[in-house]
Amino acid sequence: MPEDEPQSASSEKNDPLTDSEGLDLVGILSAVEETAYAWDLRTGRMDWESNALEILGVGDLGTISTGAAYHELIAPEHLNIRLQAFSRSVGADNLRGVPYRIQYRLRPGGLRSGREVRLEDQGRWWPGPDGHPQLARGVVRIVDDQYLEQQSLLARNDIDELTGQLNRIRLTQALGTVLARTERDRRSCAFLMISVNNLAVINETFGLDVGDEVIAEVGRRIRAKLRGGDVIGRYSANKFGLILMNCGANAVHSAADRFIDAVRDATIKTSAAQLSATISLGGVIIPDQANSVQDTVNFALRTLDVAKSKRFDCFVLYEPSPAGEGARLRNKTIAEGVVSAIDENRMRLVLQPMVSTSSGKAEIHEALLRMQRHDGSLVSAGEFVPIAEQLGLSRLIDRRTLELTVELLKKHRELVLSVNVSGLTCTDRDWLKTLRRLTAGDPDVLRRMIVEITETVALQELDQSVAFVDTLKELGCRVAIDDFGAGYTSFKNLKLLKVDMVKIDGAFVKNIADDASDQIFVKTMIELAKSLGVETVAEWVGDERAAKYLIDAGVTYMQGYYYGMPFDSSDYVKAA
Repeated sequence: MPEDEPQSASSEKNDPLTDSEGLDLVGILSAVEETAYAWDLRTGRMDWESNALEILGVGDLGTISTGAAYHELIAPEHLNIRLQAFSRSVGADNLRGVPYRIQYRLRPGGLRSGREVRLEDQGRWWPGPDGHPQLARGVVRIVDDQYLEQQSLLARNDIDELTGQLNRIRLTQALGTVLARTERDRRSCAFLMISVNNLAVINETFGLDVGDEVIAEVGRRIRAKLRGGDVIGRYSANKFGLILMNCGANAVHSAADRFIDAVRDATIKTSAAQLSATISLGGVIIPDQANSVQDTVNFALRTLDVAKSKRFDCFVLYEPSPAGEGARLRNKTIAEGVVSAIDENRMRLVLQPMVSTSSGKAEIHEALLRMQRHDGSLVSAGEFVPIAEQLGLSRLIDRRTLELTVELLKKHRELVLSVNVSGLTCTDRDWLKTLRRLTAGDPDVLRRMIVEITETVALQELDQSVAFVDTLKELGCRVAIDDFGAGYTSFKNLKLLKVDMVKIDGAFVKNIADDASDQIFVKTMIELAKSLGVETVAEWVGDERAAKYLIDAGVTYMQGYYYGMPFDSSDYVKAA
């Protein structure tokens, strides 16, 4: 048995309390302002380092020779702090012991004396067969104001204020350290991401303060079920990250069940009421399934989402998928390509004509974004915009598109452009500020710009969409609803939005020459739009028969390959 582990009660000849070098097993040598002790809680006896009288300032070793005597010198308001440190049996480790670190005031001359010192007491205790503490080893040191300030600063830098666990920065740093060790030592560990499931309901019902109480208690319960050496930190508002040392695929399921039971099996007492909470968990084995901090966290978050979609109290372990990994790498490449193209000015506009049915001329052009590769080839928006939107890059794209659009409108004073914006831009005040800045309020530029928002976005965020449309119209822009018909927006909402134009979804247009139901639907939309004074655009017009039907039905503009493929904006003069 390693010498830094406690012997059983029956091994008297090796009992550290009778061993002349027992105190050295604490692992920290006595220094100028610290001393060490070993405490046999079965007999109450405390054995101290030889410098204890000098460090603590007591006159007689007998005043600190037993636990009870030592406690007589601790300030009454702090005594309970030390007693509680030796009363926790949850998660007791027979080999490593239960760690404690506490601070209290000691009055060396007795409670009636005026002199007192502040001590930090740090060590471990080991349980006996009944689970209660039987042996403790610790170090006490004098702490001053400078030390307390240093400790406070460390805590602010390392610890999440609400839960007392590591903060996100320190958690990910610890994960990086563990990853390096697992690679070196060839040992498997697990990283779990844990989410408190019903927190939103609690916040809405009882308030954020009660929600914080639940988060803190869940963190305490999870921590109580950790083994020595395991790490817990708060990753985000309702998520904790756990690093489980020496834990493979089989053991991680048992650990997850332990955490689930700890949170679920007892209600949580809050200032509002007794509440119940549940957790979902996603996990990944490192370094087997991930060998970087980013991949580890991403995989754990991904499996957590899967767990939350199944049911409460669910744990899902990451399963590598060649197809899924390929998609992830592709998405990452696309995102990096988009950012690079914006930074290197490789975003381009192509224009597709919208032909007036009354004049037969291309009176409007839709500005479509393309990303230029380093070899000069162009990537259509459909290949990168959906992924970019999922990764939160849509605002960057929309802003660059706006810059290119305004630049083109200033260059060609007769040009009218229609430009798409994402759903996020409909709530982005900075985009509107950029529009004002780029146009400098020039009414000639603004009146030649049509801003397209999709029907689904307009319907989901109706109040915000109304405000967005109103602002654009005040500036002098026109507004169009794109893909109209895909979401079955009522004309009541259309009237509320006060848009100038609707673009009929191409799915209803591409077969209109032969599909009677499409004909009825499109004709009805055109007639209702006319009754509201709204112009209509038919997308995906692909042949002469479709064009003839739409002209007869009274559509205002037509757009599609029949009237022209998109062309580079630099060729506008030539195309016109």
